[in-house]
Amino acid sequence: MKRVRAILALLVVCTAGCNCEGRAVCTFLTSSTPTTGSAAGIWVGTDSASGLQLTGFINVNGQADFIRSDGIQFVGTVQVSDTALEIALNGYTQYGYQFSDGSTFGTGTFSGTFSSGNTISGSLQFTTDDNTAITSTWSLTFDSLYNTASSVGTISGTYTDNLAAVSNGVDPLSGANVTISSTGIMYGQGSTDDCVLNGTVSDTDTSADLYEISYTYENCSGSAAVLNGVAFNGVAELNTTSSPEVVIIAVTGQSATGADYGIVSDLSAG
Repeated sequence: MKRVRAILALLVVCTAGCNCEGRAVCTFLTSSTPTTGSAAGIWVGTDSASGLQLTGFINVNGQADFIRSDGIQFVGTVQVSDTALEIALNGYTQYGYQFSDGSTFGTGTFSGTFSSGNTISGSLQFTTDDNTAITSTWSLTFDSLYNTASSVGTISGTYTDNLAAVSNGVDPLSGANVTISSTGIMYGQGSTDDCVLNGTVSDTDTSADLYEISYTYENCSGSAAVLNGVAFNGVAELNTTSSPEVVIIAVTGQSATGADYGIVSDLSAG
């Protein structure tokens, strides 16, 4: 898949609006525990357990999502002290994909060190819902694209979802035309699963190339119908160095029945 960007996390706090049924399943936008240092950035490296590329987003509030190139997301809120970094995280497979044991969700921790604007390194201890343990080492370097100024007006435009952007699983937006207005209204239609997207894009830090995303699907057909009405929240990056420009979106959500979903989408401008 094209280079995927994402958001890491720790110690998700269960607050009003979160569904905390024995899991740390609060969504990306509901947690607000800040970092005490500067681990914010876009980070790129490798997941040693799989050998796959790993791209992470951490915003100034410590909200984070790390995406493996097979679409698996590790999401939570970062806590730092001096150069130490700790994260309690949730892991989501790409919709339509599973961990090796058949599960689609898990929890774990990442412990390591960081150098602001330079590197993050440490170890992941993760267990799937079906009790498969995964241990990995993450070594990541800072991507200067993070320092690109941003605005809702800058990311506004018309995009087409790439059909094969994620190497495993399904992107419900595949084939859709997606528009983002100058006021942050996001709309998509024409996907191969008939899904219609309605959502918003916001920008809380105009000095960094990270955006907040919220949306829901309706009209999804076939097996994708389970996604209708699920509230998805997450992060996006506008890659202006790519031609055409690309928006990477990573979101997670939970259905009313407690099913957890992760979706990574890759939108090309024009």
